[in-house]
Amino acid sequence: MTPKADAVFEGGGVKGIGLVGAIAEIEKAGYEFVNLAGTSAGAIVAGLLAVGYKAADIKTKLEELDYRSFMDKGLLDKFGIAGKAMSIAFEFGIYEGKYFHDWFEGLLQEKKKTRFGDLITEWPNEEKYRYRLQVIAADLTDQRMLVLPRDLKSFGLDPDEFPIARAVRMSMSIPLFFEPVKLKDKDGRVHIIVDGGLLSNYPIWLLDDGTPNPPWPTLGFKLVEPAERKLGTADWKPIDGLLDYLKAMLGTLTSAHDRFHVSNSKGDYQRTIGIPTTVTAGGKNREIKATDFDLTKEDSRLLYENGAAAGRKFLDTWDFDAWKAKYRSAHS
Repeated sequence: MTPKADAVFEGGGVKGIGLVGAIAEIEKAGYEFVNLAGTSAGAIVAGLLAVGYKAADIKTKLEELDYRSFMDKGLLDKFGIAGKAMSIAFEFGIYEGKYFHDWFEGLLQEKKKTRFGDLITEWPNEEKYRYRLQVIAADLTDQRMLVLPRDLKSFGLDPDEFPIARAVRMSMSIPLFFEPVKLKDKDGRVHIIVDGGLLSNYPIWLLDDGTPNPPWPTLGFKLVEPAERKLGTADWKPIDGLLDYLKAMLGTLTSAHDRFHVSNSKGDYQRTIGIPTTVTAGGKNREIKATDFDLTKEDSRLLYENGAAAGRKFLDTWDFDAWKAKYRSAHS
């Protein structure tokens, strides 16, 4: 019988190739992914898996990609430092994000799955599991976390018809680096949506069914240490300029949002594949950053190998029944 698993992927910008290395090992072990979730780069990887790509396919697509293309400039950005400053002041971000959107949309079109309605599962009446893919974004205007597509209902939008690429574009909108996505709600108010990593970069909790005997595990794929989060409520704050944008981002980070944390007592670390993001080349160690868009082919290969090694190490000791007995059944 083919083992199943849900999977949650952490954000990390260009470091996402490390996630793919770990996925490859889990696939080799025979696992079939059921439900998928992620933030930022993790949303990109989860999205590609959700529409039918395998680790080897994703690896090929990323190897063909020049990450510098993601740094697409608008008219203002072409005027040097002053232009970038104006772009941040008027557009809240330096780079357009259009290249990424079009690239990702093209990959979805290859699989003929571009709307969330194409990803409805065998549990269409269960809100938590209606869609095979869920991604995290941050609503700076309401200072709250969004789980997409289901939270789109609060905007008066039909989640089934919402483009997957647009949701993932929201999730990967690194503040100030990429222009945020603007989304109108049913009252005509404009919301500023940015990278979900502000609020939950590693939503390992998202796919848990809450029972003492889940039918299959949720495996986590993680690149960096998580931050603790705290639950807050929505507080409407219109964003009309750069100062408002920065204040809203700070407020979102420090107050009204979910502060979830990875728990030892709940077995979160034990079901997490930790992927190092330091690579060794020419006898030197280098920590790869999320926005290292000049990532070399060699660095990309080394990150992938880090992920593959982490996946193999995890599989050497992973025992789902033992994990349930210790972290779920005993607490039922």
